[in-house]
Amino acid sequence: MSRVVFLLVPGLHLLDLAGPAQVFASAADLGLPYELVYVSEQALVPSAQGPALHAGTRLPELSTEDLLLVPGWRAPRLATTGPLSAATLDWLRAHRGTIASVCAGADALGRAGLLDGRRCTTHHELQDELARRYPAATVVRDVLYVVDGRVVTSAGIASGIDLALHLVATWHGPAVAAKIARTMVVYARRNGDEHQASALLRHRSHINDTVHHIQDVIESRVTDRLSLAELARITGCSERTVTRLFGRATGMTPLRYQQALRVERAEHLIGQGATVESAARAVGFEDGRMLRRLRART
Repeated sequence: MSRVVFLLVPGLHLLDLAGPAQVFASAADLGLPYELVYVSEQALVPSAQGPALHAGTRLPELSTEDLLLVPGWRAPRLATTGPLSAATLDWLRAHRGTIASVCAGADALGRAGLLDGRRCTTHHELQDELARRYPAATVVRDVLYVVDGRVVTSAGIASGIDLALHLVATWHGPAVAAKIARTMVVYARRNGDEHQASALLRHRSHINDTVHHIQDVIESRVTDRLSLAELARITGCSERTVTRLFGRATGMTPLRYQQALRVERAEHLIGQGATVESAARAVGFEDGRMLRRLRART
């Protein structure tokens, strides 16, 4: 029996905890030997979303077979957040098995000295501060999770599910991880080097309703050939206006936006085992040549 020990910090995000906990609980339901344990420095742990969680206050002795995981907490900044005593940090430091974090939980690992000389990541809004606080660490930006030996760190919130599924796949095989993902109604297990923010989000931070409408059309018909004339007809604008508004809001043309979506989807398919040629055709390219050129440009 292996234990998955969650260290709960006041103000923790519920999904940072619930995502990985559900993965390993589902693994136990499949007959894998996992026991889930929740510990904290206080018996009742308030969450960022409101409900308080009960946890044991005795830090257990750990074996190398145990996974120790620190979910993240509400942290507009890392400094002065996530209170942990010196004794708890010593306990983290003493563990010789796999240790993982989600989101701001990486800061707990940093305070314990576990990030020194290692690659790591965290939520994209906290990456700069993590790098400043732990200059001996190498913060990898805009990825879902990073594995460096026995230390595994992930980005924000939902990426904890990806981290947990990765560990299950590593220890028990991808078929088991896929079965758990289906049980959890997770669309797909994402690779660690996928971007934290998709192209759908990166270019949506504007307030132009016409451009949002154009993006909706492109996203719903990403594999189709969409001419500038057709986009102009759909939006009731001239082609020149479509180009001007779209460029001002997103910094690119509608065609480049569609290509970015296609490349991102193709990268996901390739990460799941598809060939470049099959991925290219699946996202709307005639063959792999254009996909290769666009990937090289990226």
